[in-house]
Amino acid sequence: MNLNDYNTSCQPNWCPGCGNFGTWTAWKQAAASQNWDNSNTALVAGIGCHGHLVNFTNINSIEGLHGRPLPVATGVKLANNKLNVFVFTGDGDCLAEGGNHFMNTCRRNHDLTIILHDNAIYGLTTGQTSPRTPMGFKSKSTPLGNIDMPLNPLEVAIAAGATFVARVFCMDIPKLTEIIIAANNHKGVALIDVLQPCPSFNPEYTAQYLKENTYYVDDSYDPSNKLGAIEKAMAWGDKQIACGILYQDKKQKSYEELIPFIQDQAVVSLPLQTRDVSSLFNKLT
Repeated sequence: MNLNDYNTSCQPNWCPGCGNFGTWTAWKQAAASQNWDNSNTALVAGIGCHGHLVNFTNINSIEGLHGRPLPVATGVKLANNKLNVFVFTGDGDCLAEGGNHFMNTCRRNHDLTIILHDNAIYGLTTGQTSPRTPMGFKSKSTPLGNIDMPLNPLEVAIAAGATFVARVFCMDIPKLTEIIIAANNHKGVALIDVLQPCPSFNPEYTAQYLKENTYYVDDSYDPSNKLGAIEKAMAWGDKQIACGILYQDKKQKSYEELIPFIQDQAVVSLPLQTRDVSSLFNKLT
């Protein structure tokens, strides 16, 4: 497949300069290079600007309830553990409404690739603060300034049990493409925190700010060091935002690998067995 094969008749309606364009392009490039198609791949999206991606992408897709893409994706993966399952979610969708699901998906280490569209704002509903919004930020929901501490999804994911955690700037499409492929090849939960601007509603984390203040860890960095990864993920500010694969545990088995009866055959391929339950109903009447 080539990039155009993944397009539908629906044209993207994101705002000019939205980071979703870079993430969508990177995923399509990864898909084309890895031959991901309707026979082997499924997409699950949450509610948010990112969720429109399923309308623009010609592949098996489902958009769940707000904050619920991870339970839906978990069900898809358990029903057919042979599929590549990608979850597209936003920082509000994933960390606010879906915070409990996020923590427990990481804890169970399901074999999913979570692509977190992180623009630190609720974009679809026109600019309310999210769990990623910096303190002091003035928005429709916090006109006097945000008094909440921002949540760090990488720190939460590592502490909860995720076994692959990365961060990328959305406009570095080659690097994002590379990390999406690496995340999918990893067995277990893979979180990619995609830093992206929201030019319409977040004037602080602009494309220029993110480009100037991010850097990639080099070959001397050890992604297997859990405490070091948490420390690296927590750093934020001028030229301190670390990108790349910050944590990876290659030894821990995924949730699906620990379920014996789906190792040889996916649940969806098992023969459907029915039972005559009329006798049970007769006892009730």
